[in-house]
Amino acid sequence: MRLIDRYLLRQMLGPTIFATLALSMVALLSQSLSALDLIINQRQSALVFIKITLLAMPQLVNMVLPIALFVAALVSLNRLHTEQEIVVCFAGGMSRARVIGPAMRLACTVAFLALVMNLFVQPASLRAMRESYFEVNADLASTLVRDGQFTSPTPGLTVYAQSVDNRGVIHNLFIHQIKDDGSSTTYTADEGRLMKRDGRPVLYMHKGTTQEFSKRGVLNYLTFDDYPFDLSPLNQTDELIHYKPSDRYLHELLFPDLQQDWERHNHTRLLAEATARIATPLYNIAAVAMALAAILGGGFSRLGYGRRIAATAAVAAGVRILGFMVQAGCETEAWLNPLQFAPPLAAIAVALRLIFRQKVSRFIDIRRPTQRLTRAAAA
Repeated sequence: MRLIDRYLLRQMLGPTIFATLALSMVALLSQSLSALDLIINQRQSALVFIKITLLAMPQLVNMVLPIALFVAALVSLNRLHTEQEIVVCFAGGMSRARVIGPAMRLACTVAFLALVMNLFVQPASLRAMRESYFEVNADLASTLVRDGQFTSPTPGLTVYAQSVDNRGVIHNLFIHQIKDDGSSTTYTADEGRLMKRDGRPVLYMHKGTTQEFSKRGVLNYLTFDDYPFDLSPLNQTDELIHYKPSDRYLHELLFPDLQQDWERHNHTRLLAEATARIATPLYNIAAVAMALAAILGGGFSRLGYGRRIAATAAVAAGVRILGFMVQAGCETEAWLNPLQFAPPLAAIAVALRLIFRQKVSRFIDIRRPTQRLTRAAAA
């Protein structure tokens, strides 16, 4: 029996891994397209792009796991049932509970892994991604110049550049800076380049002029061959990183700092996210249970189970959509949070009821029809 259990488990494990990888790659492609702004507009390196894209993987994998399990279970179980391998298992004395055992153990294992990712891996990765986005947005050097556009990265600073070539050289640069004491300075340069000096961002300008008006109205005009414009004073900010509910750990969701205005006004939203972290892994078990019900919940059919599978897929999608609706309602009404467990648990209960509602004969008469008819006539 253990050999048969391992065989049934292997038949489901392969399609599950393949479906998870395929769906994760599709989701990763969608995420990478949205992150292309980092390279196009924020002038970040490919390493930053890859880092932010990969940090979104735990959340994407959690989203596609129930779908992957459902598809993999349907594919493997439909093949086993069509080729009568499951029928042979029943004929060999295995009960329905024993037959569905490997699939349910796989579902419970995946649900446990999903819970671990929800509680620990996903918040850690999303926090790191949020911090990377904060560093990119706070990087003045990457947002200072836009081709053919006037930009104001900080109050009192206006920058214009005609173009930026592939080597990072800025052509026909114009900078106007108004200082706190009322004076202003205008810089023009034929070329410029953003660089680092002692770890600080610096704009090196080549072949240009400076026109400085003091607060008394005196004009100072200078020409230069090379001039370093220090950007570090302009790069200082008092902004703090704000973590979204999906970026927070479970204890931060359940016990927020109510002295903070945002946490106090969004306490129910944080509680809904905490409940969803615990409830959503159950959808992995529900997906496998519904797939088992689609194949084993009715009689054997040589014509296949297309209609039954299509109906089960529609029900599975409806259960997940209902879960999203309940979670959205919990963000405003805290007393609804226990209902987040209702859709997956109800789907599991109904699916198991459909699987065990019929008794299975433990023996199959595999003799030829003519032999059976002859014995019947003789009797």
